[in-house]
Amino acid sequence: MVRTVNSAIAAKADRRSERVRQAHPGRARCGIPVFAYNADAPRGKNNPRLAYIGQDLYLSGYQMGERIASMIDSGLGALFIATPGQLNIQPRFDGTSDAIKKSGKKIDVQTVATGTTVNEELSKIKAFYLGHQDLKGMFAVDAGSTQGVAQVMKESNLSAKGVHGGGFDLLPQTIQLIKEGFLDFTIDQQPYVQGFYTVMEAFTFLASGGLVGPANINTGLKFVTKATVDPYLNTSTRYEGKTTKPQIVPMSTAIKS
Repeated sequence: MVRTVNSAIAAKADRRSERVRQAHPGRARCGIPVFAYNADAPRGKNNPRLAYIGQDLYLSGYQMGERIASMIDSGLGALFIATPGQLNIQPRFDGTSDAIKKSGKKIDVQTVATGTTVNEELSKIKAFYLGHQDLKGMFAVDAGSTQGVAQVMKESNLSAKGVHGGGFDLLPQTIQLIKEGFLDFTIDQQPYVQGFYTVMEAFTFLASGGLVGPANINTGLKFVTKATVDPYLNTSTRYEGKTTKPQIVPMSTAIKS
């Protein structure tokens, strides 16, 4: 990532934006407007981004923690995180932990760092479960660990034993195993919206000479459960899925507030 940004700067990615640099000193690099999406850090001297477009990471974790506390009254709960300290998942972890503590439930949260590859994550999750078979829940704050939780839940049929599980993102195995009843939920952070709004903000900012000011956008979250997972499995669009085909997708269910 750092190499990519440095390459863009060296290539003078947008020569039109020199006036932006002069008008907004400290908020652009070498005249190149910077927008953050998906992950963020406090804006300042070391992070001169103009706006952040993405999920409120701490709040999303907090909401997951509240859901965990609504499912588990007491006992051991595992909370898996790929790389502690990483800016797009540590705030989720912090929010989850805080919400569980605030609930007052006697849930013993144990933290497990799982690693950077799905195979490593699966191995760490499986090993933790084998050493703690009395656990009441397994939850994760990143995509790979969430898939690993779902796989271990299925392999050991943990949902039938009253164990709950959930996490983040929409890897194919994750949503399939929600459909099969092995995982309680996953959180959709709406990645298409994150990318789309970032490009639109950058475009309008440059096209208007900076008159259209950048704004932080919270792209929200959606809990995906067995009751709501079917559209994720039955459609393939540029909004959720792999296809790049332009299309207007009809509503599959009634609009809910």
